[in-house]
Amino acid sequence: MSTTGATADPLAALGSLPGVAESVESMRKAVDRVYGHRIMRRRSNEITSEAALRGARGSAALSGADWALEEVRRRSDFGADAEALVIGAALRLTAEAGQLLSIWRQSPLRVLARLHLVAAATQGDEVGRPRRAGEPVDEPLLELPLPDAREMSGRLEGLADLIITGSSAPALVTAAAVHGELLALRPFTSHNGLVARAAERIVLIGSGLDPKAVCPAEAGHAELGRASYLAALDGYVSGTPAGMAAWIAHCGRAAELGARESTAVCEALQRGAA
Repeated sequence: MSTTGATADPLAALGSLPGVAESVESMRKAVDRVYGHRIMRRRSNEITSEAALRGARGSAALSGADWALEEVRRRSDFGADAEALVIGAALRLTAEAGQLLSIWRQSPLRVLARLHLVAAATQGDEVGRPRRAGEPVDEPLLELPLPDAREMSGRLEGLADLIITGSSAPALVTAAAVHGELLALRPFTSHNGLVARAAERIVLIGSGLDPKAVCPAEAGHAELGRASYLAALDGYVSGTPAGMAAWIAHCGRAAELGARESTAVCEALQRGAA
């Protein structure tokens, strides 16, 4: 992870970049809006379930399986073709993320390995562990320079140490850094995008920002579009203050849009109950 200078808390340093505080505040208002909705007090489980579905659909879309929400909702067989496999992996990851919250802060590498195992759903030797020297990475939609296995391993350990140590940075900053670093490193031989977005989800929920998981940032990323997503990721990978601030702002906007989707769901349920 690149930062603007040596510091005991590099995530907090990212939080001090120009414009980041405004992104954090804007996202917080969107989150507060959905949590303050009257429907959330009575039907939060329904909102959570719908948000999970929309988040999985959004994450899959960014990995090349851009299905309509109702198609994802009605299907039960996700093993028929390549796109269906991606949808199935995204749905499994969304369900699994909520089961790993208590482990994340103590053992993030264990959680990431579990996420890859769930996404891949195979028994190959390469599944559920970081890639080794010479192993190819199947991530065709991410055209970034690929760090070699040694660099990847060192940076992955560094990311894990930051999570375990903790930070005073806002949840958005930590979530964006985890998401961006995993995409930059692509530590597994496949499914790195899905895993990175699931890890972002874990941070946002586990931090207490979105404890009921009703603000699916994945849906927001998909709404902003793949081109915008990849352009913002280029900023993160550049390591420049402006580039990293732009990535954090992009992630904040995605979470805002996810919160807005759930607010719309609340409104629809309220109209139905009227």
